[in-house]
Amino acid sequence: MENVDAKMRNVVFFDGVCHLCNGFVDAIITRDPKHRFLFAPLQGTTAENLLPPQDRVSLDTVIYYESGRVYHRSAAVLKILSGLGGVYNLSRVGWIIPGLFRDALYNIVAKNRYAWFGHRDFCRLPTPQERSYLLP
Repeated sequence: MENVDAKMRNVVFFDGVCHLCNGFVDAIITRDPKHRFLFAPLQGTTAENLLPPQDRVSLDTVIYYESGRVYHRSAAVLKILSGLGGVYNLSRVGWIIPGLFRDALYNIVAKNRYAWFGHRDFCRLPTPQERSYLLP
């Protein structure tokens, strides 16, 4: 899939070597039967083409790209979860919590994610079923 197509889709950017981030991607894929989301590592060419340089410097956040708009940290997570629909619409309640507090908790997890969940020396290889979700 070309990046031109990605500009028209919902793209979740993640740290490709982080176990927690990869687990989040796996969870979304298994709960996304309508194929609403695409995924790309922050270290990849899709991130280079769609995100400004400052968004690719720090790998400690998930970034969500939706119709040309970019969401970071807790806002990205809330947008992604609510985009899954169904019971995940309950995540919209999270918007009641001020972003400063949501992001403070997010930052604690992000800072400790490698220590708590581990990391890899390389981006994982997708299964054949996941390939249609993943961008370079």
